[in-house]
Amino acid sequence: MLKKGMESKSAGGATELEVVDHGEGWFKVQHRQTGNICAIMDTFAEMFPLWAGRILITACSERWALTAAATATGFATSVIMSPAEAGVEGIVPPEKTPDNRAGVLIQIYNRNRFELKNQMILRIGQCIMTCPTASAFDAMPNAKRKLKVGRSLRLFGDGFQKKGMVGNRKVWKIPIMEGEFIVEDVFGAANAVAGGNFLILAKDGSSGLKAAEVAAKAIKNKTSGVILPFPGGICRSGSKAGSLKYKLQASTNHPFCPQLKTLVPDSQLPENVNCVYEVVINGLTVEAVKRAMGEGIRAAAKILGVVRISAGNYGGKLGPYKAFLKEVFELT
Repeated sequence: MLKKGMESKSAGGATELEVVDHGEGWFKVQHRQTGNICAIMDTFAEMFPLWAGRILITACSERWALTAAATATGFATSVIMSPAEAGVEGIVPPEKTPDNRAGVLIQIYNRNRFELKNQMILRIGQCIMTCPTASAFDAMPNAKRKLKVGRSLRLFGDGFQKKGMVGNRKVWKIPIMEGEFIVEDVFGAANAVAGGNFLILAKDGSSGLKAAEVAAKAIKNKTSGVILPFPGGICRSGSKAGSLKYKLQASTNHPFCPQLKTLVPDSQLPENVNCVYEVVINGLTVEAVKRAMGEGIRAAAKILGVVRISAGNYGGKLGPYKAFLKEVFELT
């Protein structure tokens, strides 16, 4: 049982949040600087396995590496309807890339290795090879499973492609109008984790969006090995499995829709909540997703107007992994 006076520490070690109250199924924290009091629900995010690939994009500048990364991770929010889940993981300095150029890491997720390989081929071929000065290298070298991505893309060279080495990496050099496109021969693939999430329940849209923005920023700045696949790391249209009325895989998460508070018997929203945002996290490991959830929740809880933080789950029926909010909040 959580008790008053228990504290949460930020990554830097400074005490920011203090538990000020608790009850059945919840505890309240207060941020020392802003004074915001926020209830953290005693629930869990339910996560499920997907296959992941990790690509290091390099280019003549960080701007062009980011341009290739943003293009390659488009239309990739949820495998419910998108052909993949993908996002930008972070920046890699030139001294840590195979060709000593500016780098950006991206991750791509899919249901199985065949679909993942297909998406990696399509996204590298259509979005990275076409981007000025960009190259693509494997960023999962220790993975046991290997996908022949570059070996498939080499055929674009129409017989003029050549094998090569960049550092100790086997690559293909494909002639293009700019010069040549360099892509690593094979890319690693591994089982990873999708669906980490938390819900930010706020008094109004402005405070809710601000909280979601600072949460996404904290996750990107303070954690590694994860991506936020939704636009800007934020989802405003969270879904539930199935539908009450139609034959759909997923439909609007009606218990968390403010406009339906008085219309549905199973609303999960207090009277003073008028906006809900969801932050969804995929990661290479369960631990990485949990760390990211903790950073995001702590950042969101300090924003004035945030009333409650919860998480989405399906009673354990969706996936085998669970991240309890009490656990990721790192209270001792």
